[in-house]
Amino acid sequence: MSDKLNHIAFIMDGNRRWARKRHLPLLYGHRQGGETLHKVLKWLGEIGVKYCTVYAFSTENWKRSKDEIHYMMQLLVEYINKYLDELNRNGVKVIVSGRINKFPKKVREAVEKVVQSTKNNKKGVLNIALSYGGRAEIVDAVKKIISKKIPEDKVTEKVLSSNMYHNIPEPDLIIRTGGQMRLSNFLLWQSAYSELYFTKVLWPDFSKKDLLRAVENYKHRKRNFGK
Repeated sequence: MSDKLNHIAFIMDGNRRWARKRHLPLLYGHRQGGETLHKVLKWLGEIGVKYCTVYAFSTENWKRSKDEIHYMMQLLVEYINKYLDELNRNGVKVIVSGRINKFPKKVREAVEKVVQSTKNNKKGVLNIALSYGGRAEIVDAVKKIISKKIPEDKVTEKVLSSNMYHNIPEPDLIIRTGGQMRLSNFLLWQSAYSELYFTKVLWPDFSKKDLLRAVENYKHRKRNFGK
């Protein structure tokens, strides 16, 4: 039986397919996906999971249409403003992983606002992966090590880990919705011993029942960590 869940990461896949199935504009899928995330954070608090990482916008997502990217940026700012007070009431600290310097000024300012406003919260941590790629994170960590002039013989896995975007516990469980069974460049370093759970449920349809099913599945796994 696996130990208590401390950190769950989500690859929130299926927003666009959800919209297509309903003959709706793709943008509606992203909006519904945002509402699902709001509910998931509440459920995680109820079951005592402190850390949550969500794959909100990947480095590859910049290849999408300008209109879709613009809408996703607007939606991000909207949700930050809408739920900032609630995050503080619930004691959730927000951190952001990724190359956010690529975002428009308005988005960067909103991100900085939520990070600064929640930085002293202690009950939970929401790590939002924005303009994020697992390979990019490793490259950026190596660049940090070089800039710090750390000698080659002092470079260890621990040192590399400490130079990632954030030094938080590695995910115990990674849940991917939408039916695909791959990591898609998500948390490549941190997922070395994470348990993986895949479901065909599209992210906007992801329910509390689906979350509890994944958690129950995790509890019946044995984590050996190579032993």
